[in-house]
Formats: sequence, C-alpha cells, structure tokens
Amino acid sequence: MTDGPTGSTVPRRQLGRHLRDLRGRARLTVRAAARNLEWSEAKMWRIETGQVSLRSHDVQTMCAIYGAPEDLTEALMGLAKETKARGWWHAYGEVIPEGFSVYVGLEEAAASIDAYQSELVPGLLQTEDYAREIIRTHLWGISEENLEGRVALRMERQVLLTRPTDPAMLRVVLNEAVLRRPIGTEKLMARQLAHIIFVSERPNIAVRVVPFAAGMHLGVAAGPFSILRFPLNGDGTESEPSTVYTDGYTGGLFLDKPKELEEYEVAFRDIWERSLHDSESRRLIAEVARSYEQG
Repeated sequence: MTDGPTGSTVPRRQLGRHLRDLRGRARLTVRAAARNLEWSEAKMWRIETGQVSLRSHDVQTMCAIYGAPEDLTEALMGLAKETKARGWWHAYGEVIPEGFSVYVGLEEAAASIDAYQSELVPGLLQTEDYAREIIRTHLWGISEENLEGRVALRMERQVLLTRPTDPAMLRVVLNEAVLRRPIGTEKLMARQLAHIIFVSERPNIAVRVVPFAAGMHLGVAAGPFSILRFPLNGDGTESEPSTVYTDGYTGGLFLDKPKELEEYEVAFRDIWERSLHDSESRRLIAEVARSYEQG
C-alpha cells in the first residue's frame, strides 16, 4: 500500500466508498474487519476515506472477506490499478468494466452539483423517452433488455434530487441549442421541456438557459462539465475534495486539484451570469416547447 496521495484522489475515494459499503453489507465492524485482515483500525479508516492507495491484491482479499461478487471484485481491483495522474481519465471498458460507473458513485454522495450542458439535457433532468433515445443512439445495436435496464438506472439516479432527507442542490445552465435540437419526435421534445420546467420549480433545483445572443462565454471554451461538492464535516471542513467531471465519447475526466476546480468555478460563474434569469429561462423553455407541440 502506498501512503502519500498523488494526483487525482477520485480513484482512491471511490474505492474506499465501495469497500466501506461492502463491509457494512457484510455486517462487519471496522475492528472485526481489521482483525480478519491483520491490519490496524487506523489503516482501515485511511483506506475507507480514500487517503491511501491499495494494491489490487489487497482489494481482492478484502472483497473475499466481505463476500463481494466476482464482477464487483474485478471492478474494484481495476480501480486500485488505475494511475493517478494530474487529472484522472477513466476510459470506458478499460481496466474497469464498462458497466461499473465511477461517476454515479460520486454523484450519489454529492451535496450540490453545478453543471453546464451545451448539447443535451443532463441525465438528472431527462425523461425516460429522452434518455431512451440518447442511449439507443450512443450504444447502437444494444438489446431492448439492456436498453431498458440502462434507462431505469438513469431514472433511479434522479432520486438524489427528490429524497426526503438532504436532497442534492442542483444548478444547471443549458445552452439554447439543447432546447432546439430535436431528439426523437416533436412530442417527445415538448414533454422533455415541460419536465424541465416542472422540476425547476423545486427549491433545490435551478435551471437557466444561456441564449445564442449571449455570444462568447467560457462554456464555449470549457465544453460540458459538472462540479460536484460534498457534505461538510462537523467542523466545517470538506468531507472530500470537490470534483470536476467532464464526459467524453470514450471516457470521462475527473479533476480535483484546487487550481483546476477554481478555473471551472470561474467558468460556471461566467456562464451563470450570462444566462437568462430563472423565470426568463422558463419562459424561453416554454416557448420552444410550444413550437414543438405545434409542429
């Protein structure tokens, strides 16, 4: 095991989170797990809070003690093998199985999310029909069974916005192109835009549109991204570092260095300030929705 964190902390944090969950499901205390592994409780704590790296062999041993299924063990061993460079690039299907989503684990743990989308409605705001069209196009040749499974998982992710205790705060800025690009039928788009208006009325969700008339803004240079922030500890410190995520066609980039975070926070502020205010954004979304309804 390597103490002294280097590079992105995302792989370690996600590995620790999954190992902690597995231990809980196995109904083992930290003391009992440490005794079985012949480690100290302090070492267990450092592992589960993502403060240290692990060898894949150690992960395999822990998974065996916790009774983890083979596919999850393989995925977690892949996380342990991932390099931790300046920014961690997670290539889909390489080392870590494609079905294992690193991002979803971070999203579930987030207290707040700021996101800019230039091309598509973000997953947390998608309707089932819109999600189905996106997934079917992206994963051409996918079976109907797998398609419906992926749609269901995407819908389940949205629970973090409506859960009764501490729902995540979400601020989203959509490029106007997101509204005007037809995905599926016109009726589908009208329903999708109506859904955005509906959910944006929730106190923890704010949706804005940056119009074409805004001209050049930092989102044009940055492209789509999300900033995830996590709950604070009792003393007001971060429970884990805020993380920037950008999604690509073949993988996703995770950034959690303070300078990187600062640059994306500046970008989001610029986009937010150049966007239409909440009520104006809802009016524009409703106007475009009516245009789809009228054909």
